Amino acid sequence: MYDVVLLVEQELTEPDAKRVVELHQDMPETVKYHVLVPCHNAEAGVEASLSALGTADLYGAGLADQREDLAEAQKAIDSEASDCTGRSVQRLRDLGQQAEGGISHDRPIDALRATVKKVGGQEVIILTRPHIVAEFFHLDWTNSARRHLGVPVLHLLEYDEQKARK
Repeated sequence: MYDVVLLVEQELTEPDAKRVVELHQDMPETVKYHVLVPCHNAEAGVEASLSALGTADLYGAGLADQREDLAEAQKAIDSEASDCTGRSVQRLRDLGQQAEGGISHDRPIDALRATVKKVGGQEVIILTRPHIVAEFFHLDWTNSARRHLGVPVLHLLEYDEQKARK
């Protein structure tokens, strides 16, 4: 079994699933894909935003009153991430591949490292939209993964249907 861990920023589209599978079509062994979707932490996001604005002292105490609303927001975020993962896994299965997936609330690279270790991943594919500034300064997921993992890491840009039409 050849295990490939896919870190995806958003749902794997049909063209992206086909591209990923084509990369391994000549593999002598069975390939299994492990789809990982990072899931944002609603409460941490709100707190980080308030801190960045310098208003945490003004609203920090009020945030405690919003725990129930934040919990509901987190449920919605988790549900969408789980649905995204399920649809991505199904697209790979529709192409005759073995696939499983999950979401993570950890930092994406930490979750990636843990997944690679857990499944014995032999390759990582990171699928994102273009992030020019982060890539220029080597702060993107791909460069970070290459620094922290001992397996090949491939970065693919997501299929852009609008650009493909032009």
